[in-house]
Amino acid sequence: MGGQVAVAGGLHLDMRQMNRLVWLRTVDRTARVQAGMRWRDLQEVIDPHGLAVRTMQSYSNFTVGGSVSVNAHGRYVGHGPVGHTVRALQIVLADGSLVEASRAENADLFRAAIGGYGAVGVITEVELDLTDNVRIERQVEAVALADYAGWFRATVASNPHAILHNADLVPPDFDAPVCVSWLRTERSLTETRRLVPRGQSYALEQNVIWAVTELPGGQAMRKSVVHPLLLNKPAVKWLNHEASLDAAELEPRTRSMSTYVLQEYFVPERQFLSFTREMARVLRSRNVEALNVSIRHSPADRDSLLPWATEDVFSFVLYFKQRVSQAALAEVGSWTRELIDAALRHQGRYYLPYQLHASASQFEAAYPGVADLRDVKRRHDPAGKFSNELWRRYL
Repeated sequence: MGGQVAVAGGLHLDMRQMNRLVWLRTVDRTARVQAGMRWRDLQEVIDPHGLAVRTMQSYSNFTVGGSVSVNAHGRYVGHGPVGHTVRALQIVLADGSLVEASRAENADLFRAAIGGYGAVGVITEVELDLTDNVRIERQVEAVALADYAGWFRATVASNPHAILHNADLVPPDFDAPVCVSWLRTERSLTETRRLVPRGQSYALEQNVIWAVTELPGGQAMRKSVVHPLLLNKPAVKWLNHEASLDAAELEPRTRSMSTYVLQEYFVPERQFLSFTREMARVLRSRNVEALNVSIRHSPADRDSLLPWATEDVFSFVLYFKQRVSQAALAEVGSWTRELIDAALRHQGRYYLPYQLHASASQFEAAYPGVADLRDVKRRHDPAGKFSNELWRRYL
């Protein structure tokens, strides 16, 4: 969203045609893929073998290499970022050399490439841990905001059957978490398809999002209609089906006047309640057109030089509507920096794949490991051949 894949006057390498399976070892539950393969394509290969991706985003449209480069995460309980599931990377360096990197070999490049946004080279292959494809059942529960952190530890984190989890906060108060967990089950399927079909129409979902943000009473409709549907409708499906969602369902009907945008903030568990209340205050006072805030959880990142979780954290995924005028962009930048300051005061961090509103001092405060990334880049790309708008501004 902020030019992390491009730079003005630069050459853009589109990796999406490097999308083949290199090998699959079903007994070891591992796979090696070219970096341009999308999660959805990998799912089609591994599903017949009863396997699933171990960690990925909620939507399957993204490439594996891109996901590794931003060190993405999803709703997976106890997994943390996708980097934790990466066994090895193949990387092309600035001098054209092809290197293998892992925790044991070229570890500096391995740590710099995971969550490194292309700073040190081009990821061409990724070796991944997989997991079993299992049946999962949705459970929905409303929890008091002040109780959520403790409830999560007691009910979700300690439950060996918990596979996926997130909690939704909705405007204007952002104070009533609706908790959606997917638990391993042996119950009969209510959804028999193993993957979400490709190319479906999502006009209904797009119209609902439009109505929630544009019509009078739209916010109340989210509480009175959308969430009750979740509470009242049982769902049992394959993990691969829930993991193969299509981001097309989030597309706006038009971008001529506005679009939908993401931000994300990470704070330690102990800071959950205080940060949530401050975030809600900023969103209300600045009249942010938020659709919802989705809460996830992650253990500390063990690999990346730029970890967004240096300890166990709750993440806050803010999904909001943004006008496309320059005045609107400036306004969003202003309240975004307020939220970044709030995250920093709570010993937290913000996520880098989004619009580049953070000041240089905010970036340095959130990611002090950038000093190590600069060092790796100086050694492997001294001329600065690899860049993008993110690194042009901050690196």
